[in-house]
Amino acid sequence: MPTTIARALRALGPVLPVGTGAEALRAGLGACLALALLALILPPGAADLRLGLYLIAPFGASAVLVFAVPSSPLAQPWSVVVGNGVSALVAVLLSRLLPPGLPLVALALGGAIAAMILARALHPPGGAVALTAALSPEAVQHLGLWFVLAPVLLGSGLLVGLAVIWAQATGRHYPFRQFAAPNAHGTSDPPPPERLGLTEAELTAILDRYRQSLNLGVEDLARLIAAAELEAARHRGAPEPVGAIMSRDLVTLPPEAPLRAVTAAFARHGFGTLPVVGQGGRYLGLIAQSRLLAALTARRLPWVRHRAASLMQTGTPVAQAATPVAALLPMLAEGACDAVPVLEGERLIGIVTRSDLIAALARESLRKA
Repeated sequence: MPTTIARALRALGPVLPVGTGAEALRAGLGACLALALLALILPPGAADLRLGLYLIAPFGASAVLVFAVPSSPLAQPWSVVVGNGVSALVAVLLSRLLPPGLPLVALALGGAIAAMILARALHPPGGAVALTAALSPEAVQHLGLWFVLAPVLLGSGLLVGLAVIWAQATGRHYPFRQFAAPNAHGTSDPPPPERLGLTEAELTAILDRYRQSLNLGVEDLARLIAAAELEAARHRGAPEPVGAIMSRDLVTLPPEAPLRAVTAAFARHGFGTLPVVGQGGRYLGLIAQSRLLAALTARRLPWVRHRAASLMQTGTPVAQAATPVAALLPMLAEGACDAVPVLEGERLIGIVTRSDLIAALARESLRKA
């Protein structure tokens, strides 16, 4: 009995993970700015029964979706604009046929939900749009079908446009990623960690089978499956520590090394990545050959001003000598990092490249064969 009660109480509690302060600020600030700008075009308060330019409450619910859960299929542009639009259309048409009252309100809501599903545009705030029309007979009587155009379609389109701009400005994806969209290299191959061997149709079938099509996009499902496979591979990977496979005789650069010395070091040793260290061997960052080439071709600053410190990347993954080799799999699988520095405190003691990791995993496979 206590176990049953505990499960029941747990079921009534929150199921969403704890949100970060940064994400809460990003979503809240974006919605705040978007509604403020929308209110300049569609003022709140009394309805303009001539032009239909006024703010309606469902836009607040739409803003929650497009700014807080931009990867949800329910928050995509088609769902927002078409979902709100067809809901308004259903409610307006029913308002022409039925007198104000409970039957109109109930039928408007049910009809809106059915229409959104048939239009592949399910958007929960669309139900509120239908109720807004059914409960506002004066506005619908004056505006008629224009209510669908303004404020509904106009406001929904503006909200989507502002959400796209905000996502680009804050480093998020909206609309959500399309399956087989170009990768960071501009080609159509998925990034190496996301090559599942599953087609878009197969992934869609999985979503349909588990009735998750309204909660998750195909591309997001692919990324989750890939991440799970990578994590499982990490658990099955080579048990030896990083210290057993790392390179110890390191070629490093001081932060003040000029561009000529940096290019000479890459040319002489043929490495794809070189670490930058300060006094006492303190690790500062990595210089990738691709970053160096980009600086050489862009020439944003005079060559004489380039130093190793201005070319290095900071914040890349690091490891310790005792870190299991398999833990490097997710670090090196992403294209942004092809070497992991190994630190003892703040001091650089080694480095592991993708080649080192592949060799270690190959040896482990031979042992198990």
